[in-house]
This record gives sequence, structure tokens and C-alpha cells, in this order.
Amino acid sequence: MGKKITLQGILFDEKSSYLKGPALAPPLIREAYHSESANYFSEDGTKISPALFDDTGDYEIKEYWDIERITSKNLKSDQPLLTLGGDHSITYPILRAIHAMHGPIDMLHIDAHADLYDNFEGDRYSHACPFARIMEEQLASRLVQVGIRTLSDHQKVQAAKFGVEIIPMRDLDLTRLPNFENPLYLSLDVDALDPAFAPGVSHHEPGGLTTRQLLHIIQQIKAPLIAADIVEYNPSRDINHMTAMVSAKLLKEIVAKMMKGL
Repeated sequence: MGKKITLQGILFDEKSSYLKGPALAPPLIREAYHSESANYFSEDGTKISPALFDDTGDYEIKEYWDIERITSKNLKSDQPLLTLGGDHSITYPILRAIHAMHGPIDMLHIDAHADLYDNFEGDRYSHACPFARIMEEQLASRLVQVGIRTLSDHQKVQAAKFGVEIIPMRDLDLTRLPNFENPLYLSLDVDALDPAFAPGVSHHEPGGLTTRQLLHIIQQIKAPLIAADIVEYNPSRDINHMTAMVSAKLLKEIVAKMMKGL
């Protein structure tokens, strides 16, 4: 078989500000991916079979910076990386590892929240802060955020400071999605979806994306997708495994897009 997708699970939610639970998500996303109620095909007909993955397993994280070390160990220059989280704080150390190998890349961040706080409740590495750290260290040359609907005054200042391009949910136009020219990292917070479609998240923020809108955004990506994460699924708040199945669907669509670049 040809090139594979590196898969890692990060069992970490110590930087969550409201509820714990996302550390439980990776094995449940894997279970949903293998569910007999569905199959391994993405919507474009690509078979996302288990043989496609170089699966490194799920990692229990004791120290925050272990995430960067583990990611660096798992990275291969010729294989895209998909990470299952975990709260959104994991994106920053993952990007440090990506940057060490690839240099600055473009980022598409889909979320209800901008996660641009300089610090949150005294923690500069909170799940509310990763994109401030990423842009401070110039780990990304461009950051586009889609679906935002909770932008505070402080985060507006931060966005202007770092040149972040924000497409608020209220202004979303699926016919005018951004184009990327550089290799791309997709960071996908499941709470970008309206709670009606993904109840299993810590922060229920009404007025979000439908599952179909989110799939459209992913499917319209044209740049090489070299890495992605799916974060903030909280199984403790899920209903009938709905959000696990949504997360598994997103996994298949992301991997199908990654395969286009191989």
C-alpha cells in the first residue's frame, strides 16, 4: 500500500476551563469510526480503512509539554498527521512540533470560540489561549477562523494584533470560503457545530454550524492538508453517542482530503 496517515490520540483535558471530559474522547471516536452502523467510506468514495493509518495509539499525558515530544516522535515528513484530542490546548504544542519539521504553515481553525486570550484564569496555556501562543511564536503564517460566535473585546484586540482573519458565524457565506496556497493545518473544535448536532461538548454555544455546513467547509479545502486535529468532544455530555459518530464522520472526511495530497 502507498503512503499512510499518522494517527495519534492525546488523552488530555487539564487545561479545560469549565468541564473535564475531552481526555476520554479519542478511544470513543475510534470506536465510532469502527461502528457497524456505518462503513469506512467518505462521501467522495474514498475507503478510509484501518489499513490506511499508521496508528501510534492513545497517549496519557502527564506533563503538558509531553504533547510536543510525543508529536515530534510520531511525525514523518511524508505522512499527514491526524490528532484526536483532548481539549484545544493540545494544538499549540502540536504546532511547535509541526513547525520544527515544516516551518510556518497556514491554519484553518473552525470553532465557536477564537481561543486568542493572552491568558485565561491565570493560565497562558489554557484551552482558551492556544492561538495566541501560536501567533506569538509565528508558528503559522496565516490564521483563518470560521464559525466564531463568542468574540470578546480582548480577543478582538488580539485578532487585530496578530492579523487573524475571522469569519464570524453570523457572516458565514459558504460560497465565499477562503483559499489557501500554503500547506494547511486544520484545527477543528467540535463545538463549532450547533449543540443540536453535537451535544457532547463542554461549551454549548447555540447558533452554530450544521453538520452539512461543516462537511462542506472541509470538502472545499484545496491546499495540501498536512495535519489536523479534532478536539473538545466531551463524552460525559454526549447523547446516544451522537457526537462520537459526528466526530468519526469528520475523521473520515478529513482523511479523504489528506489523501488527495499523497
